[in-house]
Amino acid sequence: MKTPVLLCAAALLALSGSGAGAQTKPAAAAKPAAATARPAAADWRTPNPDDVLVIDTNKGRIIVEMVPEVAPEYTTRMRDLAREHFFDGLTFFRVIEEFMAQTGDPENKGTGSSTRPDVKAEFLFRRGAETPFVLAVDQIQVETGFIKSLPVSTQPMMLAPMTKDGKVSGYAHYCPGVAGAARGEDENSANSQFFLMRTIFPRLERKYSAWGRVIFGQEVVTQIKVGEPVPEPQDRMLTVRVLSDMAEKERPKIRVINPAGKWFKAEIARAQAALGANFTVCDVNIPVEVK
Repeated sequence: MKTPVLLCAAALLALSGSGAGAQTKPAAAAKPAAATARPAAADWRTPNPDDVLVIDTNKGRIIVEMVPEVAPEYTTRMRDLAREHFFDGLTFFRVIEEFMAQTGDPENKGTGSSTRPDVKAEFLFRRGAETPFVLAVDQIQVETGFIKSLPVSTQPMMLAPMTKDGKVSGYAHYCPGVAGAARGEDENSANSQFFLMRTIFPRLERKYSAWGRVIFGQEVVTQIKVGEPVPEPQDRMLTVRVLSDMAEKERPKIRVINPAGKWFKAEIARAQAALGANFTVCDVNIPVEVK
């Protein structure tokens, strides 16, 4: 019998409120008031179409930007499986209200995977001078910011010259919309199953490989039918396609706010001022336009 591919027991105990050291489930982040200024043309970027997954579900469209700078092996796996139409028709078989929506199992119950080898853990990544990191908060010992749409924290770059590869270690934050690789007890057992976050859950950080983030359709993620397991009929992915593979007439035109732009820096400052000590990187608004 295959080992179920689930999230960690500690996380589930935190949600259920049972077991030693259980904690209450985290609430969604408080959102500051919407920004008044509109981004200028120079404040936008166009994501690499090879790094965008278009997931059409029975509830609507979800668009995920993959971030190979953080999880190169798993983003390759997601791209390869999408191109094989592996995900088409698979259900969201395990969905927890204040947590995440899990899918990617050909058996639609948590025990299946693709025939490809498992992917080793990518809980941490290496940030170098070439990494497109944009600083949001400098906490002296930790630099928190964004790589594209993904919120991350790393060691300060001042340490880079002291390391063998001239880089520092970092990890992703599990904010709403972040996409993670599901796995079994073995840290290196990620395969085809993945999950999309419905809320903030920092207990997953450095324990599960984060490989991207929902940039469009987060409301669809939160509308997916809840259950553990989800009762029939389960919501499902109709098709999962790499943006660059879609015919031009079908391909959505996407632009995302550029974290290196002036608007985004002002948005970070506005959110920090509005929330004060309660501010987290998950509170930063990341506008996207899809046509």
